[in-house]
Amino acid sequence: MRLGQAPAAESLCSTSGRFACGSAPLAAAPFSARQIRRARKSTVGPQAVLQATEQATQGSGKKASQNGLLHPQYCESVYKSLRRPTRTIEVGNVKVGSQHPIALQTMTTTDTRNVQATVDQVKKCADSGANMVRITVQGKQEATACYKIREQLFKDGYDVPLVADIHFQPVVASMVAECFEKIRVNPGNFVDGRKRFDEKVYDDDSQFKQEQEHIREVFTPLVEKCKRLNRAMRIGTNHGSLSARILSYYGDTPRGMVESAFEFANICRDVDYHNFLFSMKASNPLVMVQAYRLLAEEMYSNGWDYPLHLGVTEAGEGEDGRLKSAIGIGSLLMDGLGDTIRVSLTEDPEFELEPCRLLASLGTQAAQEQWGVDPFDEKHRDTHSFAKRVGRLPEQQENDDVDYRGLLHRDGSVVSAVTLQDLEAPEQMYWKLGAKMVVGMPFKDQATSDTLYMPQIPPSSDKTGRRALKRLQEVGVHVMAPANVLAKDPLPQAVAVQPLREVATASRNGGHSLPAGAGRFAVTIDGTETEEEVASLKKSDAVMALLEIAPGVSRVHASRRIFELLQRHQIDISVIHFRRLACLHCCLMPC
Repeated sequence: MRLGQAPAAESLCSTSGRFACGSAPLAAAPFSARQIRRARKSTVGPQAVLQATEQATQGSGKKASQNGLLHPQYCESVYKSLRRPTRTIEVGNVKVGSQHPIALQTMTTTDTRNVQATVDQVKKCADSGANMVRITVQGKQEATACYKIREQLFKDGYDVPLVADIHFQPVVASMVAECFEKIRVNPGNFVDGRKRFDEKVYDDDSQFKQEQEHIREVFTPLVEKCKRLNRAMRIGTNHGSLSARILSYYGDTPRGMVESAFEFANICRDVDYHNFLFSMKASNPLVMVQAYRLLAEEMYSNGWDYPLHLGVTEAGEGEDGRLKSAIGIGSLLMDGLGDTIRVSLTEDPEFELEPCRLLASLGTQAAQEQWGVDPFDEKHRDTHSFAKRVGRLPEQQENDDVDYRGLLHRDGSVVSAVTLQDLEAPEQMYWKLGAKMVVGMPFKDQATSDTLYMPQIPPSSDKTGRRALKRLQEVGVHVMAPANVLAKDPLPQAVAVQPLREVATASRNGGHSLPAGAGRFAVTIDGTETEEEVASLKKSDAVMALLEIAPGVSRVHASRRIFELLQRHQIDISVIHFRRLACLHCCLMPC
């Protein structure tokens, strides 16, 4: 979603009611009614999948904590970024692992049988910074072309490693292993082929395990060949292409993805072949992140140290594709997971490299500088499931002059940042906020923002600006502003925003007061508060908390600590993720 071009625009994302944490942020103009409507109606699609995974994980032999949740290790630290130690594997002349830079990968879009077109695209990708390039190999004709592609690239002075993308074709994989440096196999269809749901019903474990022998028989020759030729391999499970066998036994879950990959990995290990890595791709970042964490957890449990290739399948194009990849890949990199990455876009492959490079740089810097917070005990987050946090909604009080229950919405809150410049064109602002217009007057409906955040409010002398805000307030759209701004020039029925640390201090000293005219207050949390200060929210009348992490503090780890403290003290205040951005494009693409 595109942010406005105004400097330091505020981006807010609600986790109140049942709105999923991490949903698309709404921010300063230009925003649209369509965007607001989409945010209001959005739900986490794979919730059933994640719940099924949680059930599948129970009984997996993991030790449960005293509160009944599972807390196995999936990364080096939950409170700071530390790169997960891995072995080094060799992909041609590129070394992959925790002792080496994060490798960048992309994939050609040409017809592999068109040798010259594929060679030209590989060269363009290499010139753009790709450390390795993946090429799809559907059949024997494509495999034959691969020999010529590799030969021509060497003649042209390009030794960038090539990765063969294999589906359904063990014979083709064996052919192309003779010329490419790496083979990607998909456990979902390498042996089992296309899914046929009516044939796979298992009454007991023994029936399921019997079919593992067939997998071993088909897969072992490729493993032995890769070992002999020193070829690398990626065991790349895809959430959308699990085998009928795995689907019937584990369901369409991240647990099934991990178990599928481990079957192939165990075959590799049985023949003493270790030049391989894993991937757990999905088109939804939530499923993708959970699958990788589960995979890492299992490797810690087994003492394995194989590298990870990160990617979100079919992320899309433009901002959508880049944002999905940033959410999935970025989250894992901040956990110290990931040794190669690909940002999958429906664009020419060379355009994948710049966002890829930015994410790799972020992950590298975080690990090298060990971004994080002071150590804390994490006892409540369940990494086996993504459950929506349920926040407390504002309640009406007896002496209220207006209805403050509309500050947040039970089905998902929309908080939009508005500037003084927006007020100069009221009707245009009303439209951008999703309000219906009748004879120039705004009316609130399902698509309209619930609350506005204004870092500055129009002075009392600005009749036009004040009138524009009053009209919104009269139809149930509330206005939040910093308490110190409201103290200088009160705005009737506003919501005062105060730092939690100040509110907690005032409460200890006899209680805090609101600026004149303010009817409610919200708090800002910067992630550096003490546990005592966070615990003070238990008895607070604050209607919501704006989580605005202080500069220089790791947003991921500070947020993780704050939510741990909120759960520890059973505090159900609604939380809004708040971040000031000059321009969204600066995150992943040039302006």
